Amino acid sequence: MTQTEWLFLVLAVAFVIFAEMVNTACERIVDLCTGEYNELAKHAKDIAAGAVLIATIGAVIIGAIIFMPYLLAFFIK
Repeated sequence: MTQTEWLFLVLAVAFVIFAEMVNTACERIVDLCTGEYNELAKHAKDIAAGAVLIATIGAVIIGAIIFMPYLLAFFIK
């Protein structure tokens, strides 16, 4: 793997971890501010979780772009 591929892979993983940390912070803040069930609080948590999902999908796409040529070369030999 080239240095550029490693760079993109590390950045993708770091971004997913960052998104998960922001999601956790948002959920804790919502829990702190609301004592009982609130529909808006649910939406805020769902949106934060959706951001993590999008970051993860992006990381999977980056990983597929990076590893696909290596996997194809391995299986096609």
